[in-house]
Amino acid sequence: MSGFGGQGIMLMGRLLAHAAAEEDKFVTWIPAYGAEVRGGTAYCAVVISDEEIASPFANNPSSCIVMNEPSLKKYEGKIKKDGLLVINSSLAKIKPSRKDIEVLYVPATDIAQKLGNVRVANMVALAAYLAKAKVAKLETLKKVLKQEAIANKKESLLAINEQAIEEGAKYGSN
Repeated sequence: MSGFGGQGIMLMGRLLAHAAAEEDKFVTWIPAYGAEVRGGTAYCAVVISDEEIASPFANNPSSCIVMNEPSLKKYEGKIKKDGLLVINSSLAKIKPSRKDIEVLYVPATDIAQKLGNVRVANMVALAAYLAKAKVAKLETLKKVLKQEAIANKKESLLAINEQAIEEGAKYGSN
């Protein structure tokens, strides 16, 4: 997952990892800390498997969620053949050049704005990915989101994040 700082990239990765672990999968989550201040680049890698994971690094992931155009340019070429690329089409206006991967366009930022909070674009994109890739259930994502909200005293944001999940899932279900 990649985007710019402030888009909730780390939260998206952490929630995906927790949801998969909740469903008894083997999981690693590698956040990239450095320039992840609002506006800088942020990315993380999540590896999910039914078997033990030998290495937490994935040079050629089977899927990628990109939340902005610089991320699309940087990571499109790294996805495995026949992989899945989820693009926040609100902010990434160029089309990927590859024809050997599946591309899912999700106007995540536009949907989040319509819901009333641009910061839930990450949940829109993550839900679209989960609905398409089926690596964890959307109900499990909602469960771990609730745990995260309670732990961080952000219960007031739970309802809008759940709405974002519902809206994003529509894109991945098609």
